Amino acid sequence: MSLAMETYQNLYRDNHWRAPLPANTDAQLVLLFGDRELALSADINAALAASFPNAQIVGCSTSGEILGTELHDQSLCLTAVRFNHTPVKAARADIRNRPLQAAVDELANALGAPDLKYLLVLSDDQRVNGTELVNGLTAALPKGVVITGGLAGDDTRFERTATWHNGRGGEGNIVACGFYGNCIEVGHGSMGGWDPFGPERLITRARSNVLYSLDDQPALALYKRYLGEHASALPASALLFPLLIKREGEEQAVIRTILGVNEQDESMTFAGDMPQGAKAQLMRANFDRLIDGAETAASAALSGQADANGCGLALLISCVGRRLVLNQRIEEELEAVEDVLGNGWQFTGFYSYGEISPMAGGNHCALHNQTMTITTLQERDA
Repeated sequence: MSLAMETYQNLYRDNHWRAPLPANTDAQLVLLFGDRELALSADINAALAASFPNAQIVGCSTSGEILGTELHDQSLCLTAVRFNHTPVKAARADIRNRPLQAAVDELANALGAPDLKYLLVLSDDQRVNGTELVNGLTAALPKGVVITGGLAGDDTRFERTATWHNGRGGEGNIVACGFYGNCIEVGHGSMGGWDPFGPERLITRARSNVLYSLDDQPALALYKRYLGEHASALPASALLFPLLIKREGEEQAVIRTILGVNEQDESMTFAGDMPQGAKAQLMRANFDRLIDGAETAASAALSGQADANGCGLALLISCVGRRLVLNQRIEEELEAVEDVLGNGWQFTGFYSYGEISPMAGGNHCALHNQTMTITTLQERDA
């Protein structure tokens, strides 16, 4: 397979770009991950529009942005992509003061088409139930469309997340980018690496993504007993102890991360659905298995490419909880991905509050937490 796409990468940090921005009229897409204020700066957006006048510029705030195998903070990581045969179209929907489904319908109407092959989704997380977002898009788009992406991050503050499209957006927005035609090759993989511990508990009261009780006990009080001294640092400390959720009759389980706690009613709000009647079990990190999970995700994504020995763009979206556990060794998970894919690939991405990817071994898309999710893109000649 002859590869047609080309990529260009740059980094904005400490008030300057690593290299001067080029005049690039050919790029159709610019992925821009990083600091919220920088990404929405009028001066920076004027420079980007001048350098990439024909590109859709999309991105989100992060809990750490990825460029190559390096992790950055308080920066902007830029990846510009030129395709020869793949049309790209982006749209933004405001979710403030209206139902989530209305925003989903707006995005589907703007981007849905018979030849839509892949949809990248970047969402504010503070106002969104990620499960409802994924299920709504899956139902609204043509069957067989691959959906990946993630929920924007805000370091470990859980206060304000943002997405943007061509310099517009901010809090309370969802941005999606569609890739069209048969020349784009998409691979995907998602894996965790956390170990369950303690007894399974029954979710006895929940509504949407809010958990009220486990085994008829107040959820927050029970959770705090397990956390012990870590309880005083909630909700950030919950990133180290997610919940494994398994519905009756389903083989695959999902991991859920806490986004917030309510001391008054002792409830906990999660990134995705907490189905009443499902089983929940605490999880904790295993360092070696987190690295192994990144390798497994990379292998799965690579298996979806026609030219596994070639090069392309790899979008890495990993959970902020993994970053907290791996700490100073966080780049080892990025290097593990490079070991699998090879150094011919360009990497970008971010650490998130939730990852969107098909379930392992299938095409059914779901919201994940505490995973490394990888999307690989190659373009073949027409």
